[in-house]
Amino acid sequence: MILICYDGSADAEAAVDRAGQLMPNADATVFVIWETILEVMTRTGAIGMGFGMVGAFEDDGTDARLEQAARDTADAGVQRATAAGLKAQPRIASRRDDIAADILAVARDLDAELIVLGTRGLGSVKSLMLGSVSHAVLHHADRPVLVIPSPAVIEERHRWADHARHAAGVA
Repeated sequence: MILICYDGSADAEAAVDRAGQLMPNADATVFVIWETILEVMTRTGAIGMGFGMVGAFEDDGTDARLEQAARDTADAGVQRATAAGLKAQPRIASRRDDIAADILAVARDLDAELIVLGTRGLGSVKSLMLGSVSHAVLHHADRPVLVIPSPAVIEERHRWADHARHAAGVA
């Protein structure tokens, strides 16, 4: 069983496609994490900046829509995984901790043999400043992790390597 972390991004799509190429016919769980509106507002600082207070917040059905969007995303990921040759099933969960910790908890729960995820392609400085789910999963996992860059990230990294070679005078 492999756990594929999926958010519908180009990086996540690349991860699904590559997992299918590397492990055809493998059992896979396509995992999507969603956040309640209160969690989003708290994390982004919207609460306490004139947008409302935690005690006064009432859900207007937004959470149900966010959960359904996560289900739809997971279903799209399963369709992509199936097209890539995997035997996939969806799984969603609301965010409980930080995203990396939630991924690792689900991997343990499923006894996943491998965690597959994309990378945002953040540069090292941005990664250090902002943190990175893939970085955190890599450093805290108790099982193998495969981080797959999207085609756009690969192209960017090739340009950077070419520039570095040119600057160093290497042909």
